[in-house]
Amino acid sequence: MTRSTTLAACTAGVVALTVGLASPAANAVTKLTHAQAAAMFRDAGITWSSSGNCSDRNNPTCTSFEQINQTTVQGVITLKQASGCAINITGGTETGHAGGTYSHWNGYKVDISPYTCVSNYITGHFTYIGKRSDGASMYRSAAGNIYARESNHWDITYYNCGCD
Repeated sequence: MTRSTTLAACTAGVVALTVGLASPAANAVTKLTHAQAAAMFRDAGITWSSSGNCSDRNNPTCTSFEQINQTTVQGVITLKQASGCAINITGGTETGHAGGTYSHWNGYKVDISPYTCVSNYITGHFTYIGKRSDGASMYRSAAGNIYARESNHWDITYYNCGCD
């Protein structure tokens, strides 16, 4: 998988959404293995951690990228590149998160550490859209991705890569 292939696939999805040809659910989703996603994150200088020091998708104390959407991976990379901030992922596709179509398990979400740099970037560059039902403050990027500030992390939903 090359960077140009990743960007081309991501851009195609953004273009389809922008011109109204498809909803997020209608787009074909490319799933990655843990090893593929980890390599992409590593190459971009993004770190990850888990309370269990593991990557087993079926263990809630692990941080797994198994079956993560390619656009989610590219979205995190885009956030790092745009913000210039350190990014540490603390939650991926492992069990133990809330369910739903746009869930961690289905590859649309990641949790990241709320470092000052990235928190300032999100709150300073994205639009505040109110509070989620659990009280988390939500921000929407220009690409339409949602960043929710939970008690000890940012819960991010990537509908697209935001890489246009």
